[in-house]
Amino acid sequence: MVLGSGLWTEQVAGEHGPLLPKGAANGVSGGFVQPYDKKLKPVSRTLRSNMTDAERRLWQRLRYRQLAGVQFYRQKPLLSFIVDFYCPVARLEVDGSQHLEPEHREKDAGRDAQLAALGLKVLRFDDRQVLVETQAVVEVIYRTVMERVAK
Repeated sequence: MVLGSGLWTEQVAGEHGPLLPKGAANGVSGGFVQPYDKKLKPVSRTLRSNMTDAERRLWQRLRYRQLAGVQFYRQKPLLSFIVDFYCPVARLEVDGSQHLEPEHREKDAGRDAQLAALGLKVLRFDDRQVLVETQAVVEVIYRTVMERVAK
């Protein structure tokens, strides 16, 4: 394991090839494994065990490769952030409502720029949308996954 700048950059031995640095394409993670700040791991575990009603509802629809057969991870450390729902194959993050509030918008602009530099697209839904319009939210996520996987 190599530590640098607080980001975990362990090498992963892929079943189909040589050791690849984190961030490189490989078959282990379904696409891309990204570096992250190791200090976020306990925080992400806490968040996974304290999900909101909206997060629980959405997770029921995304888990176990139910959506287009792709894997989603919840409360996943990525760079210096914890992303709500992350699909590495589609390079997609599905994010929650707190990011739609005015006090979070400026901070999120920088966050979004860093994630975009990795090729990630961010979809945001508020809790009401997820709880009341669950099927419509899932359909938007499905269409986005299909578009991004086809590229």
